[in-house]
Amino acid sequence: MNDLAFSFFGQRLRALGSGALWWPEHDLLCVSDLHLGKSERIARRSGRALPPYDTRETLDRLAADLAHSAATTVICLGDSFDDIAASQSLTAEERLQIATLQAGRKWIWIEGNHDPGPVEMGGTHLAEMTQQPLVFCHIAQPGRQGEVSGHYHPKVQLRIRGRSITRPSFLLDGQKLILPAYGTYTGGLRSTDAALADLMGVDAKAILTGSQPQIIPLPR
Repeated sequence: MNDLAFSFFGQRLRALGSGALWWPEHDLLCVSDLHLGKSERIARRSGRALPPYDTRETLDRLAADLAHSAATTVICLGDSFDDIAASQSLTAEERLQIATLQAGRKWIWIEGNHDPGPVEMGGTHLAEMTQQPLVFCHIAQPGRQGEVSGHYHPKVQLRIRGRSITRPSFLLDGQKLILPAYGTYTGGLRSTDAALADLMGVDAKAILTGSQPQIIPLPR
């Protein structure tokens, strides 16, 4: 499995091609915006049917990343479920898969804007978490340093050899690191959007996800 080593706030981290963040020093894997149950939520609210495999695919990808990293701590950075009803509508098989991933690990659910955390499931439920010198939260706070967040589902659009490509991406500068959305059915916000451009410093970079993660200056 491909990953890219980089430095953030004095810490050596690794960006996985899947969009997960690995902190080897602390045996810690961080993922953001799983949005489990999104197909169920769309069908429930709009009647529009999508293939109902997003939860299983997302959890399978997470299982592979945990096997790769051997992480003993997992932080889910909010919006782990598409809404509260989606967390309550999981199948018995999906609940078992989550319980299996949690077994033997410290598991932290960070509160998101779509869900306050699936309180009926195992793990610890927090608004944010500090693992010095980094702080993990769902939505970036202006001016805070050493912050790891999600929420925005950042993506980068590039033109290469006459073709336009778009990749979910990590965004980072000297103070902030924003993770891409990890879930199967998640869209994204372009890095050029004002909401992201205003958060990131002039030295900001993007790490493109995919089979060969690569770091580039942040397109603006």
